Amino acid sequence: MAYRIGIFGASGYAGGELVRLVDGHPSMEADYLGAHSKAGTTLGGVHPHLGGGDRALGTLDPAAAGDLDLAFLALPHGASAEPALALLERGVRVVDLGSDFRFDSTARYEEAYGTAHPHPEELGRWPYGIPEFFRTAIAGSDRVAVPGCYPTAAILAMAPLVGAGLVEPTGIVVDAKSGVSGAGRSAIPTLMFGAVDEGVTAYKVLTHRHRPEIEQALGAVAGSPVEVVFTPHLVPMQRGILATCYATARPGTGQADVEQALAAAYRAAPLVTVGTEPPITRWVVGSNRCLLSAHVDDRTGTVIVLSAIDNLLKGAAGQAVQCANLMLGLGELDGLPTEGWMP
Repeated sequence: MAYRIGIFGASGYAGGELVRLVDGHPSMEADYLGAHSKAGTTLGGVHPHLGGGDRALGTLDPAAAGDLDLAFLALPHGASAEPALALLERGVRVVDLGSDFRFDSTARYEEAYGTAHPHPEELGRWPYGIPEFFRTAIAGSDRVAVPGCYPTAAILAMAPLVGAGLVEPTGIVVDAKSGVSGAGRSAIPTLMFGAVDEGVTAYKVLTHRHRPEIEQALGAVAGSPVEVVFTPHLVPMQRGILATCYATARPGTGQADVEQALAAAYRAAPLVTVGTEPPITRWVVGSNRCLLSAHVDDRTGTVIVLSAIDNLLKGAAGQAVQCANLMLGLGELDGLPTEGWMP
């Protein structure tokens, strides 16, 4: 039996990856594809690289979707809340790739987005969709909030160390570079080829909305507040994230301690690999893997962890399918690409 899947926001980059993954999934079938401005057109009109291009794109109205077992919402900030709750009311499991339900309190949400949440009673009810740390909560829920791409890279790098008490919980620095697909498909002047090519740009310095999200997740693992300085950069490549994370080692922390903590955290995590060489984004593009390496500078007492992911897969659609697999009682890796492609 194939589970009936709805994909709302199918015309975007993450939505297109969801269609591709669901089409290749042994236990899922894309039963409804919804879009906003592209409603009424066909899948091939927005994703000519995908099969089944004659499939129609419907609206984002949940009532138009018919009977579904699970819905992915790959929608912009602020657009998920209403359709998500409408789908849940109908008994449909929901995996939200947007930001509407990632936070556990109104204070954190308002700090990140500067506005009141439309359904504050829902905050804290949605398991945070990083299976490597919240697998049990995800598997037992009918709703999951998938993290942002930058937080995924940073959390996978630093959570084992803050959880083991090997680094100070304050003064953590996340310096991250992302390909332009992380900004979506909108025709924004600063994302055009002429603006991006042969340049590297830092943006939203000290104000990026993912910083509170990183702090919340790391604090949940550490059991106490964590403070992070986060600086994102746009680099001239299509996809991939490299996060270089710095933390102050606590007295007695050495290279072996850090390696052991990462190995213990990911021993049963098939999609996270800890190596000795600094990872390169090309090694993960096209896969749902995260590659990590850790390096302790004894001279300065600094721990450096590098994390590489594909922002559209482990940072979005792939992680969403990973969560959906757990929610439906399927194999966690079902339908997921576990190897990248080069060159």
